[in-house]
This record gives sequence, structure tokens and C-alpha cells, in this order.
Amino acid sequence: MSAAVDSAVYRPAEFHRFEAGGRQFVYLVPSAGVFELNEVSGRILDLLAAAPHSAEMLAERLPQYAPRDVFEALEELYQSHAIQTPEGFHEPPQQPPPQFPLQSLVLNLTNQCNLSCQYCYEFGEDKIATPDGKPKFMDWETATQAVDYFFRDSAGRRSLHITFFGGETLMNFPLLKRVVEYARNKAAGEGRSLDFSLTTNATLLTPQIIQFLSENQIGVTVSIDGPKEMNDALRVFSTGKGSYDIIAPKVKQLLAEHKTRPIAARVTLTAQVADVLKIFRHLTEELGFQEVGFAPVTTSSKALYSIGPSGLDRVLEQFRELALEYRDWALAGRHHAFSNVSDTIAEIHQGVSKSHPCGAGLGLVGVGPSGDISPCHRFVDSDPHTLGHVSHGMDRDKQADFLTRGHIHSKYDCHSCWARPVCAGGCHHEAFVRYGDTGHPNLHYCDWIRGWTDLCLQIYGEIAVRNPEFLAHFDRRKTLQ
Repeated sequence: MSAAVDSAVYRPAEFHRFEAGGRQFVYLVPSAGVFELNEVSGRILDLLAAAPHSAEMLAERLPQYAPRDVFEALEELYQSHAIQTPEGFHEPPQQPPPQFPLQSLVLNLTNQCNLSCQYCYEFGEDKIATPDGKPKFMDWETATQAVDYFFRDSAGRRSLHITFFGGETLMNFPLLKRVVEYARNKAAGEGRSLDFSLTTNATLLTPQIIQFLSENQIGVTVSIDGPKEMNDALRVFSTGKGSYDIIAPKVKQLLAEHKTRPIAARVTLTAQVADVLKIFRHLTEELGFQEVGFAPVTTSSKALYSIGPSGLDRVLEQFRELALEYRDWALAGRHHAFSNVSDTIAEIHQGVSKSHPCGAGLGLVGVGPSGDISPCHRFVDSDPHTLGHVSHGMDRDKQADFLTRGHIHSKYDCHSCWARPVCAGGCHHEAFVRYGDTGHPNLHYCDWIRGWTDLCLQIYGEIAVRNPEFLAHFDRRKTLQ
């Protein structure tokens, strides 16, 4: 044992302890490492939780173990930062470099939509966009400028991603086709790989569009809120007519004919639409989606469709049931469609410790029809959040201000939370809608996030113990921080 450990007095550092598969683990904060405890290490942490101890004191309190085993376990705990001396660990917050290269571009091809979803963050009562006087549809010149800017500001990246977004993306499908060809040729000329995805409400899908998406291996996420009575509660046309009867047959055709990439469903949960289990069963078993992800609506607490604390508790209960089903399928080596679990487990497995909630304004930007650059697609066409223009690039001072306010180090409420490596304070857009500040932590989700992260840690630990081979495919997944 090192001299430093031999002479020091120890106390717990930051970690979250959990049990999985009959074994004890700690989730280390802020490194986001998962450390399995042996019997000696667990007993040491029990004693340190009650009071600080020196190595000699611990050996005396644990006479059933050889002193050497106690000292070795203590050294491992110290080196992993699960325990610390009174001086603690000096770990200054890491700031992103001034020229962090982009990896993802979200092109909002239009700010128009053929639906009038009542909760829409672009067009609803909580909208922050200011599209008046701006183009409604992106043109070819702006699109090529955006792609050129993206390739310039992604220098050093070998793999790139472009997502097409709206409004309703497919309202500008002719431009999408041209951009795919232009960007793919540009990537080939520079020896880089490039893939594409899009989000759509599916109302405008045609056999020709589906064929193009399949042939070009374009990932598709369909915004749909479940069976007819739930989807049509808020996802309606301007006449008030529901969209499900239009969407369902087109989705079935998409799933039947587009086999080159997984097709995902994205569900917005509201006070009126919160039956997670029924929605999931319908989307996977009746429509056939391979991935289904859920997100609570982004809104102020005053909106009628906002989910209150009790509603979030009910959602978490249903998430737990689906998550445990995911665990059982994973232990049997089967794919499960609940992407909320797989996304969180991927971050746990890769040891992701976030400085920011996502890649917005860092490795990812959104570009609107006018060519304005925004932190992400949710801020497109919002003048106060514009970070530049594709014709001249990013305003580094505005970018730095956005990233500084969104950095976990600036969110003092988060500093004592063990789940901050996964959460980093929550969505910038949600923070602005709720609190008027993109850098404000999403305090209304704190208990929910801790409960969800604890559950995913338990599932991850059990899979690691009982079927570790299943975790191999997470090594190939990419996460953008």
C-alpha cells in the first residue's frame, strides 16, 4: 500500500451505491465509472459512511480480513476516487476548446407544418421562434452554404451526420434529395463517412419517398403518440381532425419497405396522453416499430397539457415496468424496442460524464430556412438564440456565452447531485421555456432523473453480471457530448 494511503484518514467521495445481480456496485461521480465492490470494499464503505477512518483503524475494525486485503481494497477505492482524504481531489472543470469540431448538423428545411399539434414547441403557446419576415422554405443556395459550413467546422471528424427537420420535413422533400446527393459527394471527395436521418409526422410519405429513404439508408423517426384515441388527442390538422388514420397506413408501408435502417417512433407524453404501456404495445406489436422513445412535453407548468409531479411519478412507474422487461429480454439476448433504456445504458457503458446536457452548440448545431445557426433545432428561427449564419459561420462569443451558461459547473443546484454525469442539468430549451434561461437546471425533473438513472444502473449491472456479451453492441454506438 502506498505511503499516502498508509498515513491518511479517509471519508467517502461522491458515488451512488446500488445492487444488481446479487452484487454491490458504486456509480462514481463525476467520472461516471461503475465499480464493482468485493466484500471487503463494501465493508470499508459501510464504516466510512459512519465516520472517517485511517487504514489502521479499518484493519482493526475488520479483523475477519487479513490486513493486506483491507489495505489493497482501500488503495483500489482511493485510486478509483470512491474515497478521499480531507483534502479531496482537485478536479477543475473541463471547458470545451474554442474550436470544438462539429459532428452533427440539423437542417430545418422548412418552418411550415401541415399539422397543428397543440403542444408543438415551434407553433404552440410556448413557442420561442420569431419566423416573421424569414423564408418559410430553405432554398438550394442556403442548403449548400449550410453543408459547406458544416464540413468546414467539422475538420478532423471522420464520421458526420445530417438530420433533416422541420416544421414537417417532407414538405421540402425535393430539396432533401438534392442535399443528400450534394453532401454525399462532398464527403466522398474528402474521404469521410456521412449518414442521414430525418424526423417526420409521416402524413406526406409516398411509395417514391419511402423508396428513396430506403435506397439511401436514411434513418427515420416518426412523431406519433400511440393508438388513434391518444394520437388524435393533440396531433391534429388545422381543422381539428386527427392525423392517425392518415399516418397508420403510411407507417405500415414504411416499415414494410424500408429495411436498411431501423425505424423509430417518438412519443410526446402529455397530461392527456400518458399511458406509456398501451402506447408502447400499440406501436411495437400492432404497427411494428423497432425503436420507441418517450419524452415529456416541453412546456411551461401552466399549460393544460403539462405533466405535473404526480403524472411524472405515474410515467416513471410505467417506465420501470418496460425497463424491467427490457432487462429480461437483454438477459435472453433479445432486442427490445424501449430506446429510453438503451440510450441511458449506452451512456453508462461508455462512461459518459457530461459537461453539457447534449451536443447543442458544441458538436451539433441547427440551421433554419434563413441560414441562421442555432444551438439546435429547437432554437431555430429564435433571434435571441442565433449563433451566426452559414454565410460567415459561428459567432464564437455568442457560442461561448451559451456554452458557459449551460456548463454543469455553472449550475450550482446540480453540484450535489449524484446523477449529474448523465443529466448535466437537463435540456437547454426546456430550461428556457420553464425558467427563461438556457443555463438553468431543470429542477422539476430532478427526482425523476435520479429515479430513472438508478433503475438503469441496476439493469446495467444485472446485464453485466448475467449476460455481459449483450453489452458489446453498445461499444459501437456513438454518443455526442
